Amino acid sequence: MSKENLRFNSKLIHGGGYKNKLGAVNVPIYQSSTFEFITAEEGARCFNGESDGYIYTRLGNPTIHVLERTVAELENGFGGIATSSGMGAVSTIYMALLSKGDHIVSSDAVYGPSRGLMEDHFSRFGVESTYVNTSDIENIKKAIRPNTKVLYLETPANPTIDISDLKACSEIAKANNLLMVVDNTFSSPYLQRPIEFGADVVFHSITKFINGHADVVGGVIVAKEEALYKKLRSMMIAMGCNMDPHQAYLVIRGLKTLAIRVDRAQQNAIVLADFLEKHPKVEWIKYPGLKSHPQYELAKKQMDGPGAMISFGLKGGLEAGRKLMNSVKVAILAVSLGGVETLIEHPASMTHSKVSLADKKKAGISDGLVRLSVGIEDVDDLLRDLDQALAEV
Repeated sequence: MSKENLRFNSKLIHGGGYKNKLGAVNVPIYQSSTFEFITAEEGARCFNGESDGYIYTRLGNPTIHVLERTVAELENGFGGIATSSGMGAVSTIYMALLSKGDHIVSSDAVYGPSRGLMEDHFSRFGVESTYVNTSDIENIKKAIRPNTKVLYLETPANPTIDISDLKACSEIAKANNLLMVVDNTFSSPYLQRPIEFGADVVFHSITKFINGHADVVGGVIVAKEEALYKKLRSMMIAMGCNMDPHQAYLVIRGLKTLAIRVDRAQQNAIVLADFLEKHPKVEWIKYPGLKSHPQYELAKKQMDGPGAMISFGLKGGLEAGRKLMNSVKVAILAVSLGGVETLIEHPASMTHSKVSLADKKKAGISDGLVRLSVGIEDVDDLLRDLDQALAEV
């Protein structure tokens, strides 16, 4: 039996292709900046790319490489590139794929700092951007220009939970000679693998579901093809936003339980979403597991489960949402997502506060939108917590 043919849960435990010469079951932390060469000739071969030996941790490290290979295997890509943060991954992608005069089309409901980086900084260097609701294919077609080089998607979108059709988007990208990049943070490779639908690059903030314990900041990029992988990796090295070996060790440990954590959080989310949809104080709710979601059928086609992210609004708007968030006892009022704990936050004033009011309105990020990242607590405790907090509204 070959380890190359393992199924997803087994890859979480045995992926990465690492076998310790001393028999250590867990991947060691190679906490070293520099690696010794056996001979001067070997050192020269390493620097010339003729050897896969290690030189310097910014260029590569055994612990980090196990994580990179494992995530690449899970996403069915050629290779992975671990970065010091999710924004390190975003910056690497922008820098590697875009030049002065180029144009990017992106989801309008995208992680706020990803949009801010492009509009506030890359625009200074002549990169143009257009943000549209990519769940409507016609919006993408209309936004493409002669100088468009990248189609950048986040699906499900943050924080509106809009879902873009990966296969249809890929067909548009290829017809227009664009690279398709997908932020897969909300789903993780357990629930969605965009490369299977035609994406060229997939990335994650591994701070979220992949690590899953709210104790590591990091990112990872996976490229479909070797040439693109080399281009992205050389940019990450040049920018110096590599992951640290100890970070990688912790993420490898967290990654092993990805499936059981997501399964449990998703089970809880389904129950909470049903409760919220029926609650008289809830005006609207977006969750891919509810038939009321506009892209419910699409979600079933391209995702292996609806996930653990819920967005909803209360009939009292912003003030009602603030009262709710200030009244929870079990859920934690904090940004981020994908951990074992349930988190609740207000995107308009927190994660997307730097997005202009007009752009937030266009993207559907209303002042009343509350985002819930469901954890793995006992669901009855979460239900009672939301019930008592809603009673205060």
